[in-house]
Order: sequence, then C-alpha cells, then structure tokens
Amino acid sequence: MNKVIKGDQVIVIAGKDKGKVGLVVSISSRGVVVEGINLVKRHVKPNPMRGIEGGIIAKSLPIDISNLAILNPHTGKADRIGIRLVNDNGNIIRTRVFKSSGLVVGA
Repeated sequence: MNKVIKGDQVIVIAGKDKGKVGLVVSISSRGVVVEGINLVKRHVKPNPMRGIEGGIIAKSLPIDISNLAILNPHTGKADRIGIRLVNDNGNIIRTRVFKSSGLVVGA
C-alpha cells in the first residue's frame, strides 16, 4: 500500500512550488502529478485529425514524491502517514493513519 494515492490532498514541502496545495492526479515511476503544481508551458502543433488546437498550453509535470506531504484536514498542516493493521471479522486490513493524531486518512 502506497502512502500517497490518487485523490489525496497534498502540500509541496520543497521546490519552486513550496507551500502550494493540490490533488494527486496520477502516480507513476517518474513521480506524482499534482493538479496545478509544477506547471510548464509547452508549444503544441495543431492536429485537426485529433481536434487539437495549436498554441501554448500549461501542463503539469511529475514532481518527486519526496517533495510532497499529505495535508491533514484537521490541523491544516503537512503530516506523515503510517500503516495500521486492523482486524475486520478475521480479515486483516491495512489502513493509512496520520502519525500525529492516529486518525484514519480520508475518514
């Protein structure tokens, strides 16, 4: 189980976008794409077959996962994540919890 997953609200703790908050769009081996973070401008050629207009577009590039931290909604600050094993009728389930408060992430 990953500590950061798609849909999490994260805060940037290092880099040019330090302090910005956004939602995780995707995770890959290159890094994590966060909505509105690490924006770059790209020149795109028009492609009428695909319906793409040409011009300059803003695009989010991946940022390294080590530069991100989960935003704790209760405190409004960056927090670390831990994994807790919970017994649910004989099934062991791994849940993500905040290290500072022990509350379940996303609950």
